[in-house]
Amino acid sequence: MNWDRIEGNWKQVKGKVHQQWGKLTDDQMDQIQGNREMLIGKIQELYGITKEEAEKQVKQFNDRCSNENWI
Repeated sequence: MNWDRIEGNWKQVKGKVHQQWGKLTDDQMDQIQGNREMLIGKIQELYGITKEEAEKQVKQFNDRCSNENWI
């Protein structure tokens, strides 16, 4: 799935994002607004992981969105 679909449907997807990365606050979710790079940066910062690991997690999330028809 193209990340543009997630970004365009952020309000519907952000509940799933919050389930995946529970350390993200509502304010942070509102700031991210579906921006993939901002999401990766926040995950990296909050979880103390490398950028590569955060990118991997976001890619897996993206794939799951597609496979489970969340949007």
